[in-house]
Formats: sequence, structure tokens, C-alpha cells
Amino acid sequence: MSEIGVGLVGYKFMGRAHSNAYRQVARYFEVEPVPVMRAICGRDRDATSAAAAQLGWENVETDYHNLVKREDISLVDVSTPGYTHRDVVMAALEAGKHVLCEKPLANSLQEAEEMLRAARQAGTINMVNFNYRRVPAVRFAKQLIDEGRLGEIRHWRAVYLQDWLVDESVPLAWRLKKELAGSGALGDIGAHILDLSQFLVAPVTSVTGTLNTFVKQRPVEARNSGGSGLSWESGDEMGEVTVDDATTFLARFENGATGTFEATRMAAGRRNFNSFEINGSLGSIAFNLERLNELEVYFREDEAGLQGFRTINVTEGVHPYTGAWWPAGHIIGWEHTHVHVVKDLLDGIRTGVNPSPSFEDGFRNQAVLDAVSRSAESGQWEQPVAVPI
Repeated sequence: MSEIGVGLVGYKFMGRAHSNAYRQVARYFEVEPVPVMRAICGRDRDATSAAAAQLGWENVETDYHNLVKREDISLVDVSTPGYTHRDVVMAALEAGKHVLCEKPLANSLQEAEEMLRAARQAGTINMVNFNYRRVPAVRFAKQLIDEGRLGEIRHWRAVYLQDWLVDESVPLAWRLKKELAGSGALGDIGAHILDLSQFLVAPVTSVTGTLNTFVKQRPVEARNSGGSGLSWESGDEMGEVTVDDATTFLARFENGATGTFEATRMAAGRRNFNSFEINGSLGSIAFNLERLNELEVYFREDEAGLQGFRTINVTEGVHPYTGAWWPAGHIIGWEHTHVHVVKDLLDGIRTGVNPSPSFEDGFRNQAVLDAVSRSAESGQWEQPVAVPI
């Protein structure tokens, strides 16, 4: 069986999730090529070496240019903050590598277009890690929609709510700086529900929206004081927050459906509440990531007196991905979605076909994010830029 050397750029939150996926995928799915974890890259050698030992990487690099040039690496995984995506991805593509890039694809539409064009020219496999497409319940929802069980899709409504910024003493991290993050809640978590909408419903054709920043300054110097949760000891110096805390926008879809979106990192009590509902002429579907093994469905064709939402435990062997894991009813978790991403990526490398979401899908997502930002300034409906030919 063939193997493929993998190089990972980034070793923190997403780097840990991706590392687990590369370790686990061949143990539960029949994949070819089989990933070999050749090298992990980070600027701090000591911290990167510690991560390599803990996460299972063979070697350490401190410069991504060296990593992408290695002959024993054919797949480069970019799990770093958004402001680095363009440079690392372009270097990897120039070196002829396959690329998996964290979402959103870039910090700007211009960067996303450069990356898409470079990927086309390279001719290698490319993929964006919108991992929620790989939740079995979401894939099952897609299956029901494609089978026509919901009829004509008319409504999409989605919220992605977190609360890690409610505490005003949380420091001015990179995610709160436009030059590093690109945007706030819009690109960080709004991008996820936007991707799901275009995956499940149709491409978005126009949007109108708002962006709000509630806490406009945060401590520049701060540290975690220990204990459970986020507890910060702040200095006196304050810095400006240059991204949005929250966004709300409306959308029109290519198939005539309408959509509502809300994303915020200021919803007290909501740790990671990613939820959507789809209403069609024949039925409805509802999903909540915090109960990711479940899908609520309603079909109008059900017998009168028995109609109502039912909860399906999406853990049967007939459901997407689940047959590779545990017996029915034995639930899986968030980390498994990344294993599914890597499984489909490896299938794409084997067949020579980009798995979705590809860089083209990533550009399409970025174009809508850009349109929402423009709408927040103009107060008008705005159309996303078309995917370049």
C-alpha cells in the first residue's frame, strides 16, 4: 500500500486536531495513500519539538519554506492563523504539494483569488477544512435534501454562538486584530454556517448585513491566571479591537430560498452553539452541533396525528462515515469530523479529484464574507464576486 508524507504547519488548537486525524484515519478507514507524519513546523523550536513528541510527528522544522521543499513530504497542511495562509499555501503549491488549508481560505478576497489561481496552475489536490460538512448528521441531511425528501427548499436559518469574549478582560489576541484575523465573528464562525448553507441549500447570490463591535478596547498585556475557564490578569495598556464581535445578515440563494445568519462570540452561556434549520415544501431539518449525533426531521407525508419532529440518532451503519466507528448508538465527537476530512482528502489524492470544499468553494465563501462586509458599510444589498474562470 502506498504512503504519503505529511507536513503540518501549526501545532496549537487546530494542529492538535489535525494531528489526531492523521494518526487515526488509517486505523478506521481503508485509505490509500496512508499518511505518514513526517514533520511539524512552528517558529518556536522548543514548543514545536514538545508538540512533535506529544502528537506523533517524526521531525521538526522552524521555517515553512524548508518544510515545503522536503522531498519526503507531498501533502502540506496549513493550520496557522489566517494572515499566514496565503504565503504558506503559495509556497506549498509552488513546490508541487497537495494542500489542506484551514478556514477561511484567506484574510481577503484578493488573497483567496491568488491562492485559487495558483492551485489551478499547480494541478495538485486542494481542500479547505470546513469540517462541519463531515458531521455524519450533516451529511445525512444532505442526502435527504438530494433525495427530494424536503421538496423545494424555501428557508435557511442558522446561528453560530460562542461566549469567550463576553469577559472584557480577555486580552487583545490575534483574532481581534483585523490585520491578522481578517475579520471577527464573521470570518471565524460565520464562515462555517455560510459554508454549510452553500453546501446544503445553494450558492448565495446577494446579502445584506451588519457588523458590530461591543467591546472596542481590550488589554494588550494579559495572562491566564490559572484555574478553570478563562481567567485573566490584565495590565493597564489597552489596544483597539479592529474586528467585529458579532454579525447578522440576510441572504438570497440561487434556488430562490431565503436565509438568515447570526454569528457572535458574545452570547453568554453559549460555548459552541452551531445550529441550523432548513424548511422545504415537504418537510424540515434541524441540527445543533452540541448534539452532533442527532438530526431532527419532519415530513409532511407522515400520517395525520403522527406528524411532528422526530430525532434520529445518526449512528447507524447506513449513515455517512459511522460504519467505520462503533456499534449503533455509540456516539462520536467533534474530533472525528477532522478524521473524515482527512479520509476524503486522501481519497481525492488517490483519484485526482479535489474533494469539497475545494479552494473554489473557499473562494465562494470568501466572496460572500466580502459582500457582507461591503453591505455593512453601504447599508445595501450586495452581490458576491463570481468565482474567477
